[in-house]
Amino acid sequence: MATRVYVAGVGLTRVGRLYDKGLLDLAAEAAWRAIDDAGGLVPDAVVIGNMLSSVLQRQDSLGAYIANGIGLRGRPAFKVEAACGSGGAAVYTGYSLVRSGLYGSVLVIGVEKMTDFPTAVVTEALAQAADAEYELFYGATFVGLNALLMRYYMEKYGVGRDEMSEWPVLMHRNAMLNPYAQIRREITRDDVARSQVIADPIRMLDSSPVGDGAAAVLLVSEEAARGLPEKPGVYIAGAGLATDTVELSNREALDRIPAAAAAAETALRMAGVEARQLDVVELHDAFTINAVLLLEELGLAPRGEAARLLAEGRFHPGDRPTVNPSGGLKARGHPVGATGVYQVAEVAMQLRGDFPGVRVEGAERGLALNMGGDGSTVAVHVLLRS
Repeated sequence: MATRVYVAGVGLTRVGRLYDKGLLDLAAEAAWRAIDDAGGLVPDAVVIGNMLSSVLQRQDSLGAYIANGIGLRGRPAFKVEAACGSGGAAVYTGYSLVRSGLYGSVLVIGVEKMTDFPTAVVTEALAQAADAEYELFYGATFVGLNALLMRYYMEKYGVGRDEMSEWPVLMHRNAMLNPYAQIRREITRDDVARSQVIADPIRMLDSSPVGDGAAAVLLVSEEAARGLPEKPGVYIAGAGLATDTVELSNREALDRIPAAAAAAETALRMAGVEARQLDVVELHDAFTINAVLLLEELGLAPRGEAARLLAEGRFHPGDRPTVNPSGGLKARGHPVGATGVYQVAEVAMQLRGDFPGVRVEGAERGLALNMGGDGSTVAVHVLLRS
């Protein structure tokens, strides 16, 4: 029998260049914070979201490796990979395991350790989110592919550099109050426009930083929730997962992310919520263009209008929905395989009323959207306050 899936506990580490901590250290820190937040409940199973351990740490068997390392030897455990969408896919998996009744509680951990390696090595590893045979073989990088999307969008809709620059400015401002954020300093639109060109028109300040971090959420069934010291106040009411082509050349349009629209439609329908009713949204903004396109795919802005609306003050704190009050991938940071778990944890804390940064007061409905590649895999979760 299907069961309501509650978020019983959350645990986050600060995102940053954490040279003194390894992959297991980060996973353990987030995991035990989530378990402690849930009153000490020991989970029945563990799901790990991670993208790069096979390449950077040369570590497979990540489920068993982390389960054993955090004191949960013997528990079912495995890794989920969907490029930058690995965390969201891991939450989707954990949610499914609990909702199906297979397990009463599942600990979902997203973890990534990236900063121990030269930029060129990390860039090459991240590029594996693209098509190896038809894109990477010809020298395309992940930032280069996103630059194609941004150039196409700006020329098609007549959007200028100044309007596009508002997104990173907003993210830096939001992150100022987030103790888990990697970058806590304000910037201006001029700062963005004058920052180093990475792949024209994408500039350094359009891009999320490389960072280490881990996040965890402990998901429980209704039955398991009854055994907790305090009933959880937030549950996942809808979940959607969709895919598209990995290579951009087979996309129907470069200003669309169909998998995002499909996953969001499924999750919102399951939850019985319309996008306009959302109070808070955490969406995937590895680059400025990702945020602009996703706002439009969610139906929160008309086609070609998201950047202009942002420049006019929409989606800022105080608006409904407030978007990325955490600072997003741009400023909270983007430890790739962990990002989707951070988003779900942050939305859950907003609904609980205890998020330590920019707070959306009275929030009852939230959405987390995590994307792998340029929209090849998208996971969406809708959370409600119970």
